[in-house]
Amino acid sequence: MRRPRIVPQLTTAAALVLVGGLATGSVAAPAAAPQVPDPYFPADGNVGYDVRHYDIHDRYRFGDRHLEGVTTVRLVPLRELTRFNLDLLLDVEAVRVDGVTAEFDKPNAHELVVTPATPLAQGEPVDVRVRYHGFPDRIGWQGETNWLATGHEVVTMNEPHMAAWWFPSNDHPSDKARFDIRITTGAQREVVSNGVRVGRTVHGRRATTHWRMTDPMTTYLAFFAAGDFRIERGRAHGQRYYNAVSKRLGASAESYALHMLRRSARITAWLEEQLGDYPFSTTGGLVTSIDPGFALENQTRPIYPSWIYPSVVVHELAHQWFGDSVAVARWRDIWLNEGFATYLEKRYVEARGGPSTNRWLHRQYASTPAAHPFWDLEIADPGPRHLFDTAVYDRGAMTLAALRNRIGNADFRRLLRRWAAVKEGGNATSEQFERRAERVSGEQLDAFFDAWLRTGQRPPNTAAYGL
Repeated sequence: MRRPRIVPQLTTAAALVLVGGLATGSVAAPAAAPQVPDPYFPADGNVGYDVRHYDIHDRYRFGDRHLEGVTTVRLVPLRELTRFNLDLLLDVEAVRVDGVTAEFDKPNAHELVVTPATPLAQGEPVDVRVRYHGFPDRIGWQGETNWLATGHEVVTMNEPHMAAWWFPSNDHPSDKARFDIRITTGAQREVVSNGVRVGRTVHGRRATTHWRMTDPMTTYLAFFAAGDFRIERGRAHGQRYYNAVSKRLGASAESYALHMLRRSARITAWLEEQLGDYPFSTTGGLVTSIDPGFALENQTRPIYPSWIYPSVVVHELAHQWFGDSVAVARWRDIWLNEGFATYLEKRYVEARGGPSTNRWLHRQYASTPAAHPFWDLEIADPGPRHLFDTAVYDRGAMTLAALRNRIGNADFRRLLRRWAAVKEGGNATSEQFERRAERVSGEQLDAFFDAWLRTGQRPPNTAAYGL
């Protein structure tokens, strides 16, 4: 996620959730696994099973903004389950498990509790089919009202929560899955989503567009947008791309936005030089006429407001490696997403002849006194209300710039490429990255990382801390 230039903190960042989403009949995950429910958002995610695939069929009506759908969740129980939870804010009509009607309950707005006719056997995949409906734009939950829509356009984008407004899921980054997304709406509208467009079927005044994401993806990165879009697709710089710009922007803004999106393939190719092979089969982006106040790294196809500019494109495309392919294991590790993407913004400026990343680091350090609140936040554990604070972005990037100074360019380049390759398609913690940095460099870095990530103080101005 990239904050706008004039807004220091995302206004829709979630407040602390007080209700847990546990799966009855399950056991705690092994110690090496991500902690679910997440301490930051205890209602998110459910233990006891692993989702492999989402098959989403949603129908959206622009007139009254009504959504109805049927989603089949293929999951594998991690032990015998007598019942389990999914995360969904819409009203539920029916649930079937492997074709058999199941009992269900919604003890609160967020939790769908499913009781299958017979217990689910450990390790045996099952298909859970949920039928649901509602008005997403009328739904608020724990201070969030995340549905973005007008009478002409709808875009499902937000972080850390979005999925529960339009499909049932195990809504935590630690449970990635593959997706088929089919959206039915007026035939005059274009529908854009993650991955590759499989097809579009017109039936009278409506049309169904089918998108497929074949690489594992976290639930908050899944999206669809429907509206009046100008589309460009093709190949450039070795990348397959699909770009979409809202025609509601007006001719001048539409032309500018498309010009910015055309840079995506070239920037992706530059990032490959820094990080290794692009982890997905397609790139591109979408510019919406709705201004949510931020851009978001939706997998394969970031979404931008009309204030798109080059560094925000670099930021969101860098997230395809760090945030999407390598996703956080816990929300407290968000600096692994935002710090890395911000660092690569600075590297891109340097590569194009601008100030060096090292110069930026020293300028930021010198201009921010030790007593400044900028240093107060422990960015390795910022808390749920501070996930998108400026310090997470900028001090995260400063940590990486300082690490590059500490271990040297060659080891740092090797570290980023190795990290992206080893963790591709999975999840990671800050501690894992720190240990990887020590293995690659052969140096003991506990004091370095503690100073930059955990003390809530300005690091000492010495070479040991990359300064």
